[in-house]
Amino acid sequence: MSTSDPLDFFDTVDQTVDAPRPPRRKRKLIDQLSIYLPVLLMGLLALASYWLLRSTPAPEVAEAERPVSVEPDYFMRRFSVKAFDGQGTLKTEIKGAEARHYPATDMVEIDNARIRHIGKQGLPTVATAKLVTTNGDNTEFVLRGNAVIVREAGTDANGQPQPRLEFQGEFLHIFLEPDRIVSDRPVTLLRGNDRLVADTLNYTGEDQIANFKGRVKVQLAPR
Repeated sequence: MSTSDPLDFFDTVDQTVDAPRPPRRKRKLIDQLSIYLPVLLMGLLALASYWLLRSTPAPEVAEAERPVSVEPDYFMRRFSVKAFDGQGTLKTEIKGAEARHYPATDMVEIDNARIRHIGKQGLPTVATAKLVTTNGDNTEFVLRGNAVIVREAGTDANGQPQPRLEFQGEFLHIFLEPDRIVSDRPVTLLRGNDRLVADTLNYTGEDQIANFKGRVKVQLAPR
């Protein structure tokens, strides 16, 4: 009888057990899914993009520019407007019964207007008319209907005496830069006690020269 260990018998037995193998159908399905997975992901991304586009609100369509209205956009009644220079000195004051602003031309119409302006020589000029039209920066004034412009007597910046000047007419156009008064219609000029009537007028305040055209009538007071 052998004296060897009975457990030696198990050493001669192959105890290796084969690992279980997945079924062939399952492996085939996994292989097919791995092939088509990129395609499925691309389809999902396309659907997500389409949904986002449908969910995003459409951009607002820019409104076409509206034509500027020819009607007045604001009114002022029984008003007074003052303009000052850089040193705070009053240069122009405008009063009227009613003013209307027209945005298409940036012009203002003033009923029963009174305009007072201090010129470069320091002499005040007052203009009145039934209707006055002015531009946006108040450097031009068109007077219509019983238009009168008066520059009171005084002394200029050099101390020289200046006679009283008065312009009368149905149409007078005032420019403030530089000081000018023009008209293509009959005007009357009063200078001191002298009187002059002409068909047209072009007066420059800086050099105090008046040019007349057409029929001119002059009445000079005795000196």
